[in-house]
Amino acid sequence: MSEEARNFLNSYGDFVTKVTSEPSMNQSSLDERMKEIDSSSPIESARLLTAALGLGSETGEFVEIVKKMFLQGKPANEDNIYHMKRELGDIMWYWMNSCSALGIDPNDVIAENVNKLKKRYPGGEFDPYYSENRKEGDL
Repeated sequence: MSEEARNFLNSYGDFVTKVTSEPSMNQSSLDERMKEIDSSSPIESARLLTAALGLGSETGEFVEIVKKMFLQGKPANEDNIYHMKRELGDIMWYWMNSCSALGIDPNDVIAENVNKLKKRYPGGEFDPYYSENRKEGDL
């Protein structure tokens, strides 16, 4: 690697450090933030952190199987469907932990999703226009 490239990467590393939050880099700051969240809200911060990390990693494992099936020749067979089923179970486990950590009823999450999609698609079916042109507040 050239000296110029090395300097650029070091400069970028310094920039990244400057724009990264303290709790992202410091355990005691993270502990303080988690305690603050636990004491000022109904959120169980450790459980939520576990759930969020788990959702990301298990979703990645599911996506990896799909990627290999569609792009790398992995067979679309019963073994791989079973593997995806197991990963979906892990995703559900972390999803349920997320609901518990937030103190919300999982049935309410599903109902809210249905309501959101009914508002987004007034005709009751997918429409690319409404998918791309959302109303304010429709995330």
